[in-house]
Amino acid sequence: MPELRLDVVDAAELAELLQFISGWLARDPDRLGISLEAFAGHPAYGTAQLRQDLIRFGGDDGESLFGPDAPEVG
Repeated sequence: MPELRLDVVDAAELAELLQFISGWLARDPDRLGISLEAFAGHPAYGTAQLRQDLIRFGGDDGESLFGPDAPEVG
């Protein structure tokens, strides 16, 4: 596997972006699910699978990106 170098600041920004997207998906999965299915082209990859992938890559550490944690809707 090739070596990958990632600056600490860039890594932190990437983690924040993953957190933001994960929270966004949790907020309105029904509406976003329709859009994701149209984009992905297959119903087997939905918002739940995408959130699991984001969490696996560090997209949800329980902290909110922009302030106090908001309750999940759903």
